[in-house]
Amino acid sequence: MPIYEYECEPCRVIYEVRQSLRDPPVTDCPRCRGAVTRLISAPNLNLGNFSSPTEARYAQMSEQEEVARERELQKDYQRIWLPPPVRHDPME
Repeated sequence: MPIYEYECEPCRVIYEVRQSLRDPPVTDCPRCRGAVTRLISAPNLNLGNFSSPTEARYAQMSEQEEVARERELQKDYQRIWLPPPVRHDPME
């Protein structure tokens, strides 16, 4: 299943949601109930045969550059993982 990212501008939060293509998109922010916009993200491709996306992202950076980049990213937006809704049918 793909992971979609939704941004709430007033809250300065990016929500990561794992959804199937048939699931309806997220329309409201869980915090402020305002509208969210879906972000267009690059797909996660492993072209360098790295063991993880983090390793691939930082393969060309020094330790100092890596720490500085993460600090800069964390200043602007908070990332929150939204778990999928629970679908339970007692007759199953």
